[in-house]
Amino acid sequence: MTTALPDWAHGLWPAPPDSRWRSLDTVERRVRFQPMSEDDLDTVHAVETSAYGHPWTRKHFRDSLQSGHPSVMLLGQPLPGEQPAPARADGRWLMGYFIAMAGVEEVHLLNITVAPVHQRQGWARFMLDALALWSRGQGAQALWLEVRESNAPARRLYESYGFEAMGLRRGYYPLTTHQREDAVVMCLRLPASARVPA
Repeated sequence: MTTALPDWAHGLWPAPPDSRWRSLDTVERRVRFQPMSEDDLDTVHAVETSAYGHPWTRKHFRDSLQSGHPSVMLLGQPLPGEQPAPARADGRWLMGYFIAMAGVEEVHLLNITVAPVHQRQGWARFMLDALALWSRGQGAQALWLEVRESNAPARRLYESYGFEAMGLRRGYYPLTTHQREDAVVMCLRLPASARVPA
């Protein structure tokens, strides 16, 4: 007996209207969303460890996949002269990814990461657009996340997107061997929309 895959696994992630993104050198890069699988974990974890001082472990990613959490990669075609790193078998570049957890009338963003070489180019906002659209389609009324209190660039991004700080989780993130850092809990209220039929 086979288990039916959830909607997000069938490539139904909505993209913002322009599915191509104009890069800084005015060359358009074709991008697409693709569900993450265990075969992708080496590449995903390589990006994760390059982006953070306290990265998720492979077990975090594997547990999310096994729990059925929507786990989506943003893949892009290399531009002329670019060498994707880390390399994928299909020649595309892992530009970023996000993992979410759906609840009752809400979605919780667990991880959103842009590969360092692609940061500050608008890709995090591009992924947030897709996640917010999908969340509305699931009938969610709010999108929640936690962010390190010291991560001012991420907090500015979320605030500019419409997230509001709702409180703190004390000692939520590891900082050093003996210290932990507070997390700012943020919420984006989603406008009502019709639920997408399964």
